[in-house]
Amino acid sequence: MTVDEGRRITITAIAQEAGVSVPTVSRVLNGRNDVAPQTRERVEELLRRHGYRRRATRPRAGASLIDLVFNDLDSPWAVEIIRGVEDVAHAAGVGTVVSAIHRRSTSTRQWLQNLRTRATDGVILVSSDLAPPVHAELRRLNVPMVLVDPAGVPTLDIPTIGATNWAGGLRATEHLLSLNHRRIGFIAGPPRLLCSRARLDGYRAALEAAGLPVDHQLIAPGDFYHESGYSSGTALLNLADPPTAIFASSDQMAFGAYEAVRRRGLRVPDDVSVVGFDDLPEARWSSPPLTTVRQPLAEMGLLAARTVLRLARGEAVDTPRVELSTDLVVRDSSAPLVQR
Repeated sequence: MTVDEGRRITITAIAQEAGVSVPTVSRVLNGRNDVAPQTRERVEELLRRHGYRRRATRPRAGASLIDLVFNDLDSPWAVEIIRGVEDVAHAAGVGTVVSAIHRRSTSTRQWLQNLRTRATDGVILVSSDLAPPVHAELRRLNVPMVLVDPAGVPTLDIPTIGATNWAGGLRATEHLLSLNHRRIGFIAGPPRLLCSRARLDGYRAALEAAGLPVDHQLIAPGDFYHESGYSSGTALLNLADPPTAIFASSDQMAFGAYEAVRRRGLRVPDDVSVVGFDDLPEARWSSPPLTTVRQPLAEMGLLAARTVLRLARGEAVDTPRVELSTDLVVRDSSAPLVQR
């Protein structure tokens, strides 16, 4: 027996086509473990094929929860996003469930299983590439989604909140050029992330606009964390012709570059200027205070939370693609090049 495509898809119809009981289909929908793998696979395939949507047992707005999902939580960058989401959630009387999936399939499956067992107003995914199975499952559960700082080019039907990363990379490099630096090192972020590639492209564009060649020896890899800033900063300073300035594409890597400069017996900015990206709270308290590109992280979280709650209420989103502006914040870690 097959499901009649002309009528509403029901659990009973799915069960009949799969040759299983209605409770078995229900257990699959709720992520229960007491279903044979072959049966689960057959039922899930039918649910996907027929585009089954679980009928809500209560209005979506009554869930009073937002799921906020990161790849990692061990960064002050994540804290700023959480702060923005929490401001909106508190004002709306909605709770926030924060999860870290660490880009592992087991963590992702566990998170999805948890999501199946409870209601949620929507999901905010941060720096995610939104793997097709995750996208499909959230669609099947009829859960609104918003991406913050998406890892890659997102699908057209998902709202995204980001920042002007290319413009920020351009402005940071232009600032160092205006201080007469010509050998400017760049510590990149993870290449899989769209924001990393955009900041690197902004750096390259500024050099090309100034008539300078892009020296690939001056571009070092990084992962946005202190250790890579230190190791790549050390590698740059060990070059036969080292840079007089370093633009690190995150504040944490900039602080790592500070340590690389210090261990060489040099000083920031007297010997090497350093510029970061993010404007984390500690940037103003570092020694010296860090020149950086301000990324409006809390505002990105705030707008993402407002957007997902609008979707949960069934309201349209006026602008599905939003890029908030970045601004250069000049402090004491960058200074004019002193010719020796």
